[in-house]
Amino acid sequence: MRCPHCGNDESKVIDSRPTEDNTAIRRRRECLNCEKRFTTYEKIESIPLIVVKKDGNRETFDRDKIINGMIKSCEKRPVSIEKIESVANEIESDIKKKAKKEVSSNEIGEEIMKHLKKLDEVAYVRFASVYRQFKDVNSFMDALNKMLNEREDG
Repeated sequence: MRCPHCGNDESKVIDSRPTEDNTAIRRRRECLNCEKRFTTYEKIESIPLIVVKKDGNRETFDRDKIINGMIKSCEKRPVSIEKIESVANEIESDIKKKAKKEVSSNEIGEEIMKHLKKLDEVAYVRFASVYRQFKDVNSFMDALNKMLNEREDG
């Protein structure tokens, strides 16, 4: 590690400890040339997750988009922000566990709907109506009937 004071490449580690959020290691070092101390951080390099949109465009994964979409769907519903954040964390974790570099927006949308269905059926219907872009009332009613039939069966 190059010393920020004199530019020497030789240093020794005096102290190591994890950061508060446990995402990095903080190291106190001492330069073997000028004996001045400095701090470095070591963390795992992560490859950004890319979302492939319906139109083929690609953008980096943004957990806030999941949260914002769910907040809109859960507006005036008895669903706490903690529940919404928990679902967003679970979805993000599940996606990252699959160890894929790219994920389709469709896959994310289906995951959100799966969780909303368990969380609040009205929020699920709201999200589905926007996400699935129903062409007319009949396609919307088909989706509602399917949900009601699944509820009766399960």
